[in-house]
Amino acid sequence: MANMPRSVVVTGAADGIGRGIAMHFAHLGDRVALLDYDADRLARTVSELTAEGGQVLGIPTDVRSETAVDAAVAQATQTHAGLDVAVNNAAVYPNTAVVDMSVDEWDNVLDTNLKGAFLFLRAAARGMLAQGRGGKLCAITSGAYRSARRGAAHYCASKAGLVLLAQTLALELAEHGINVNVVSPGFIEVGLRPGVSVPYRERIKHDIPLGHFGEPADIATAVAFLCSDEAKFVTGSVMTVDGGSGAGRFHLPYSD
Repeated sequence: MANMPRSVVVTGAADGIGRGIAMHFAHLGDRVALLDYDADRLARTVSELTAEGGQVLGIPTDVRSETAVDAAVAQATQTHAGLDVAVNNAAVYPNTAVVDMSVDEWDNVLDTNLKGAFLFLRAAARGMLAQGRGGKLCAITSGAYRSARRGAAHYCASKAGLVLLAQTLALELAEHGINVNVVSPGFIEVGLRPGVSVPYRERIKHDIPLGHFGEPADIATAVAFLCSDEAKFVTGSVMTVDGGSGAGRFHLPYSD
């Protein structure tokens, strides 16, 4: 018998990795709510997925706002008859050295990447607890959670905090049948972005043992696995999907 469609919510879903995740679940036949700050881009993505036959809903949402997040999760839950899977992906990643960083920039990154994750995962967990049928939570971090990078103190701090937030939730929600896991992407090809220069991209590629960038679909399939019944005994884990770049210093020569 075919699996019943699930109700899935994804933040930062209008573009990039989030779009890939939302698309993957829609192609599996799930009902997917896409949350994103960029209403115009979100509308285009929802239109594309709808044209492909997806059961999708777009909800413009500022994840920094408790009221907005709670309302979006409630709308998704009501429209799609419950909540089974929630994926926190929304994030920003400007680059500024600490000595040049303004408090506003620090606050924006932490408010989006960490506070926003707290608000969304809390709202999703509360909804799942109210349903009493378990569920799956997944957060998208970055290799930055365990490896510092110049210009990214706020980003690295937010991603490190996100991992411990998710793992704490895994401990707190285990008795309720809610699995909480993290996916840590390497460099994923989502087109040229501000702050990511061509020389930077090429240096990153040079350090990837598999020799190429990942794609949003690579992250989507990892998320889908962790949110499936096949991963029912997996919680509190961090799955790295980075082509081997986090395994060690690839370009050091063999030692004689």
